[in-house]
Amino acid sequence: MKIDRAGSFSHGVAPLRNVMLLNQLIQRVNDRDPDLPGMACFYGPSGYGKTTAATWNANETNAYWVEMRESWTRKTLFRAILTNMGIEPRRTIPEMSEQISRQLAVSGRPLLIDEADYLMKAKMIELIRELYEDSKGTIILIGEERLPQNLAKLERTHNRMLDWVAAQPADLREVQMLARMKCPGIDIEEEVLAEILRAAGGRARRIVVILGQIREHAALKDKDAIAMADVAQIGFYTGDAPAPRGNR
Repeated sequence: MKIDRAGSFSHGVAPLRNVMLLNQLIQRVNDRDPDLPGMACFYGPSGYGKTTAATWNANETNAYWVEMRESWTRKTLFRAILTNMGIEPRRTIPEMSEQISRQLAVSGRPLLIDEADYLMKAKMIELIRELYEDSKGTIILIGEERLPQNLAKLERTHNRMLDWVAAQPADLREVQMLARMKCPGIDIEEEVLAEILRAAGGRARRIVVILGQIREHAALKDKDAIAMADVAQIGFYTGDAPAPRGNR
């Protein structure tokens, strides 16, 4: 399951900074001194491309990867991890915890937990700390901007963290890379690329949405070049909610 989903990105993800930052973090924790802790946190605002980075790195580093959901219980989480590992889950949570810890220890493969903020809401973070204690493996938590502050409130988990790495907003170079990938054959002026970056607020997800708008506009108008004169017609997506309409 992991390889299929991650593999779909492996040949289609530009080497964006956040993809590389997470890759470096995984390698750093995996190659740590045995006396150092083996948990770490990769965090940042929604839309910065953290999940894309996690999916690509799951394939690149041969890591196990799960993406948390708000509705998940402890048993759902452990079943998802074991399914990702290709292991038939046992019946109880302690049994499944032992299965996961053993596999992490034997395989030496990292475990990436995306949307890890839900671990805090559901009070499951202690289960993850126990997985680390029992396996001494590499566990990377990936979540929103306040995840490090929330983890810092839990001393036992906080003390197992080796590093905290912040996802970064996209820059103009990355907009250019994404434009080549998402709008092949369309020449986009650098001034337009800069406007894309501004409108998207540095969020990779919004940049991709805007590039989709450009691709549609170019196809509709039969154009192979986009200039600033086209920007007003396209109306770049910014994520802002529309103003309420008055009564008619």
